[in-house]
Amino acid sequence: MKIENIADLQVLVHTARGGTLTAAAATLGITPAAASATLKRLESQLGARLFERSTRAMRLTPQGQTLLDYAVRAFELLAEGESLVQADRGALVGTVRVAAPSDLTRVTLLPWFDEFLALHPGLQLALSVGDRPLDVMRDEVDMALRYGPLADSRLVARRLADSRPALCASPAYLRRHPAPQTPHDLLQHNCLTFHRGGRRQRLWRFARHGHWTEVRVDGDRVVDDASLAREWALAGHGITLKSALDLQRDVASGALVRLLPDWDTEPYPLHALLPSGRFVPARVRALVDFLALKFAPNPTPETGPKITA
Repeated sequence: MKIENIADLQVLVHTARGGTLTAAAATLGITPAAASATLKRLESQLGARLFERSTRAMRLTPQGQTLLDYAVRAFELLAEGESLVQADRGALVGTVRVAAPSDLTRVTLLPWFDEFLALHPGLQLALSVGDRPLDVMRDEVDMALRYGPLADSRLVARRLADSRPALCASPAYLRRHPAPQTPHDLLQHNCLTFHRGGRRQRLWRFARHGHWTEVRVDGDRVVDDASLAREWALAGHGITLKSALDLQRDVASGALVRLLPDWDTEPYPLHALLPSGRFVPARVRALVDFLALKFAPNPTPETGPKITA
């Protein structure tokens, strides 16, 4: 037998993404019983088991993984066709799903997103904000904005901004504690650290005249949301090391003070990440190009390369 209804494959896709039939049902707006019946019908039609069931999660079988790969591509091709049809009408429509870091979103991106949506009233923005990197290949994300070096060769990356971490503290903190004069002075300070990629960022690196030094800092606060490290610094609780993009408004206003300005920190570029080999709808390309213009040092309509489908 063959698959009778291609829409049934949505249950396969969302079960693989969410790990359970309950998660797939919630995403699709159906009952878990209906999702289970759909999956059983698919397996019956194909004569193959697609998932190994357990009490906690469902794991794809080799046959299920093969079908998932083709199902995802099939839905992408349909989305490509819909996008091309809609583009012929001269307006961008649909939803752009974006994942972005907390502080970058609050400090910089929110007004830009407002401007972009005003330019394209047929679009909707689905924004996921946080410092836990989403899996662009598996999660329902069209584009992820991510700091730092890139390790996943499966992704297409466009560099939006060159940045480095900035060492900062509030005037109130500095009234109580002498400002550090060298990186090793940080050992005497309360350093506000946060988790990135599941690891606490305690090893802070600085360079002067081409020579690098590392300091393993500590403090009384650590958090898995980097935006709270910024809030703690603003409240005078210690020193933080975060992207200069995230802190630029606070530094400009005097709410935070740059420390060790004669020392360099490691490059911390900002990229827009998209899944490699996946069709990139015009609405997503438009947003990436728009952000590239905004981040450009001297933005002009011609600035920056374009992402092509």
